[in-house]
Amino acid sequence: MTTMTATAVAAPPQTPPTRRQFTVAEYFALAEAGILRKEERIELIDGEIIIMSPINDPHRQSVNWLDHLLGAALGERAMVQAQATIVLNDGTAPEPDIAIIRFRSINDLVTVTPEEIYFLVEVADSSLAFDRGTKLARYAAAGIPEVWIANLVNRQVEAHSNPVDGAYRNVLIVHPGATISPQAFPDVTLAVSDFLPG
Repeated sequence: MTTMTATAVAAPPQTPPTRRQFTVAEYFALAEAGILRKEERIELIDGEIIIMSPINDPHRQSVNWLDHLLGAALGERAMVQAQATIVLNDGTAPEPDIAIIRFRSINDLVTVTPEEIYFLVEVADSSLAFDRGTKLARYAAAGIPEVWIANLVNRQVEAHSNPVDGAYRNVLIVHPGATISPQAFPDVTLAVSDFLPG
């Protein structure tokens, strides 16, 4: 009688799956080719394409009024860019709700970079945790001087300033009934209730 002895077979080494990281140039190329569509509300964060929540009516109204109020108050001292891409680094291209940027030529078609930005505004409802966490940290790391989060959930504005080592050191909370001014333009005063829907 022949006796068979089972021999343990070593399992092949396991390689965990990795994610394909995209550069800003590749991200823009995908959009140019029509693979990514603007109506999808997407952003590139740390090389990953993030699908954002759809914009609801209060969010849209807040953005529209911020665009109007800031444009009227700043005049020709700065430009207001609403819901358009900015480039923070080679792997991150978010789309803040409002970017207040230096004036540029009509023929300057290069995407806005941190050096041109006075301050940003993110209107946040369902995106509040993401805006306060991931995006705010990326803005601080890029040296954006000031970021307002128009918090529709708690009906307050959170003004973050003084970025140091990837974090904002100062936070000012302002509620409806009060006013707020950007640090870059201290003479510009906005009533919070004018851009936070009731």
